[in-house]
Parts: sequence; structure tokens; C-alpha cells
Amino acid sequence: MKELLYLNKYFVKYKYRFLLGILFTIIAQIFSLFTPKLISQSFKAIETFSKDKSISIAVIQEELISNILLIIATTIIAGFLTFLMRQTLIVMSRHIEFDLKNEVFKQYENLSQNFYKKNRTGDLMNRISEDVSKVRMYVGPAVMYSINTIIRFVIVIVYMYNVSPRLTLYTILPLPLLSYAIFKLSTEINKKSTVFQQYLSKVSSFSQEIFSGIRVIKAYSLEEQHQKNMVNLANESKSKSLELAKVQSLFGPLMLALIGISNLVVIYFGGLLYIDGTIKSIGTIAEFILYVNMLTWPVASLGWVSSMVQEAEASQKRLNEFLKIDPEIKNKNTNQSIIEGSIVFENVSYTYEDTNIKAIQDISFTVKKGETLAILGKTGSGKSTVLSLISRLYDVTEGKITIDKNEISTLNLYDLRNSIGIVPQDAFLFSDSIKNNIKFGKEDATDEQVKSASKSAVIHDNIMGFNKQYDTVLGERGITLSGGQKQRVSIARAIIKNPPILLFDDCLSAVDTETEEAILNNLNVICKDKTTIIVSHRVSSAKNADKIIILDDGKIIQQGSHNQLINQEGYYSSLYLKQLSEKEML
Repeated sequence: MKELLYLNKYFVKYKYRFLLGILFTIIAQIFSLFTPKLISQSFKAIETFSKDKSISIAVIQEELISNILLIIATTIIAGFLTFLMRQTLIVMSRHIEFDLKNEVFKQYENLSQNFYKKNRTGDLMNRISEDVSKVRMYVGPAVMYSINTIIRFVIVIVYMYNVSPRLTLYTILPLPLLSYAIFKLSTEINKKSTVFQQYLSKVSSFSQEIFSGIRVIKAYSLEEQHQKNMVNLANESKSKSLELAKVQSLFGPLMLALIGISNLVVIYFGGLLYIDGTIKSIGTIAEFILYVNMLTWPVASLGWVSSMVQEAEASQKRLNEFLKIDPEIKNKNTNQSIIEGSIVFENVSYTYEDTNIKAIQDISFTVKKGETLAILGKTGSGKSTVLSLISRLYDVTEGKITIDKNEISTLNLYDLRNSIGIVPQDAFLFSDSIKNNIKFGKEDATDEQVKSASKSAVIHDNIMGFNKQYDTVLGERGITLSGGQKQRVSIARAIIKNPPILLFDDCLSAVDTETEEAILNNLNVICKDKTTIIVSHRVSSAKNADKIIILDDGKIIQQGSHNQLINQEGYYSSLYLKQLSEKEML
């Protein structure tokens, strides 16, 4: 139960609903206990009439009718209060589910890039959906039935004891056996539930990967192979589910059997006590049978509740694994930070935690406000890492990054990122309209601003060629568009934001040279008063930059302007001549 202690803060938050639900439960149970007492009184009246014929049958009929009406009235009241109990406690559980999902989602957003490298999307989705749903069953039905069971047990046992202490003792004899059975089964359920949830995450992760990479699978005709893999994984998941279901299915029959034994105990020992005169009326035995049957559902629900608690603990444990992670990237300054855009790297190094690869080593450079820096280098030389460090997706391992003479970690993280427009190497678009994808950079942008940004990114004409133009809804991850179109929409999204810092991570790799030239000419105008960093494999993207640095194996091997570097022997001049000859051949 220790994992579920995390949820206590929510019970405190909704304490008034919780306490009101308990109050409704207590009152409902008190009213529900009128029925056995009234039935006992009815039996006694009939017994009295059978022994004393001088009593008028009309008096007996009047008493029986009165008892029937009271039973109906108290049952209706108990039912209405039970309805209010459910409305209070179950609604509370929905509020907690809402809060917990938001908390998990917020934690997902706060966690660093390293977290997402180590965890699969399907597993993350399963935890925020399936696991949170399991937890809701604990804070709702499980808590409600537990409270209901405890209160009913206390009240019923007190009533039974007041009627016949000896018969009460005989009636509760099976309960220790019940408690032991619940303990053993609950332990087994907890183990099997944890294993089942893990397999469910595997199925979700596998499905998510397959759907994301469906084009590759179809291209290589691997549908049948992956279908077999899915069947095998689903069969394993089914096997674990059936193992869990088999254990859970033992609860119902076991509870009902124990309740049946209690009924037999009441009839047998109650009969003996009636014969020797300890119990004065046969109505007492009927009353006890009703009491025992009133305990049937609470006792039977113990198994269900115990199962829900065990499953919820297994799920909450999985959630706590992430909720208790301290985010690597923290916002150390809640005050507003004004970003102008001057960037300085001082002997910066960074090592990726998951692979222990040193991406960049002892890098130093300065980009003043309004300047453009181009970064070139081979694949894996550390170019994208530089941009990730500027937007604080990672924190430096060694050295220091300053923006406007302030160390980057001292700036308000949200102000920093709001001051940056980034076009990633892998252009990600949402399953929404093209307009909304562009407005993602500035949600309050007008249609004219959207069109202006699109024209600057040289994508406007393409958009106008679609049937619904800017209202065209894209497929998942922008699959409706070509690679070059996705890159240009992503560029428009960064431009419309109009930030002081623009970062372009090889975002023109999928466009032709003519379109690239048009976009770069537009960017020269747009970026005139902005700090711009362009990562590229093409000299054409870098030649107009104020400064160019060449990275190799995480180190700067060359730096200078275009004119300086083409006159130096090295990577840049070789790349320039190679791409120039390729262009002439075309």
C-alpha cells in the first residue's frame, strides 16, 4: 500500500467531498438496518397471535401493514442516500483522475530529452491511460466499497450483538478464514497484475512503432512478419491476462461459499438456542439471516476491492517511477527575462548520458545580436547538439553558455524558449490544418501574417494548390506533405513567431537548390536584426553568414567567413569545390 500513499494529497484536496460521502454512507447504513428489525418484530407479532387468540387479527394486520410501509420508506431513503454516496465519492474519483492525468502529462513535459531516449512512447501512453484508470478504480469504487463495508460491518455487528451476543460469535467464526484467503489471493493478484501491465505496455509500444513506421514496413513487404510478432506478443499478453483472471475469479465463489457457511451456522446454532430458550423468538433467527445476507455483498466485494487495490498499487508504482523523477532541466528563475540574442559559448563540452558519447568538446564562439552563424560538419560532428544546448534541451557538461552576458541556466526557461524560433532537422507537424500548424509559433497570428510567413518560406503557392488551401488537415506527423513541404511549413512556423533568436537545423536538406536560394534570400531580410544560427551540410546555406564554424568529432577545426575559408585548405574549401562541381554537372 505504500505506493498508494502518494494519492493521499488528493484525498486532502477533496476532503469535503470525501467526508460528505462517508456521512451519506453512515446514514444510509442506519436506514438499511431498519428492515431486519421490522421483519423480526413482524415474526414476533405473528408468534404472539398464534399463542394468544384473544388478540384481534385486525391489530396484527395493522402492525404488519405498518411494518411493511416502514420497510418501503426506509429502503427508499437508504437507496437515495446510497445514490448520493455514489455521486459524491465516484465524482471525487473522476476529479482525482483528471488531476492525476494532468500531473503525469505535466511531468512528461518537464522531463528532459534523455528521458524520452530511454522510454518508449507506447509505454508512456499506457501509463497515462491504463495505469491512471486502474488508480481511479482505487480512489473511487474501491474506497467507496471499503468505507461502505467497514461501516456496515461495524453497525451490523453492534446490532447483532445487542440481539444475541452468543449467536453473533457463531456467525463471525468464518471471518478469520476469509481474511487469510483474501491476503493470499491479494498477494498473488498484485504480482500478476504488475506483469500484465508490463505486457500491455509492450503491446502498446510495439503497435505505436508499427503504425509510425508503416510506410517502411510496406516498402519492405514485412507485414506478415510483423503480424506474426504482434500475434506472439498478444498471445503472451493474453496468457498473463488469463493468469490474472483465474486468480481473480476465485474471489467470488470463495466469498459466497463463506457467506453460505455463515447462513448455515445461523440456522443451526440459532435453532439450538431457540430450542433451549436462549432465543425467545424465531424472528431473531430470521433477523440474523437478514443481517448475514446484508453482509453478503460487502464480504463478496472484499475480493473485488482487494483486486482493485492490488492492481492500483501496481499501476501507481509504475506512475511513481516517473512522477518521482527530478527533471534535469529546471527553471531556476521565475522572474521575467528579456532576451536580446547575443550568444557566447565558453569552452563548452557535452556528453550524452545514455550513450556516454562526447558530442562536443571545448567549443568557444560568439554570435552578436543581428549576426548569422553557420555551422557545418559531417554527420555526428555535434552540430545539432549546439542548438539543443542553446534552447536548454540539455545542460552543458563543462564550460558556460551566456546569452546577453547572463549564464543560460540563470534565465527564465520559458522566456528563453519563447525567445527562440527553432526549425528542427526532423520537421514535426501535428494532425491539424496547415494554418494551425503555422500558427503554432504564434497562436494569435492573423491570416495575413500566416500567408506572409508562408511566402517567406516559399510554401504559399504549394498550399494554395490544395483543395482546402490553408484549411487542409494534415495526416499524422504531416504525412500528407512531402519532405520539402514539411520543412518549409516548419520554417514558416518559426518565422511567424518573430523571435530574437532563430535556429535552423539542416532545415533545407529536402528542398531543391532554387527553392533554397529563394528561402535564404528571404531569411536574409527577416534575420537582419535577429541572432541566427544555421546548421547545414551545404555551402550554399552558409556562404552569406557573418561567421562559419566547421565541426569535426565535436571540435571546431575551422572558423571564419566564407571568403576566408574558401581560401584555406581544409574541409570547407573541399566541400565548396565538390558541391560547385556537382552543381555544374546538373
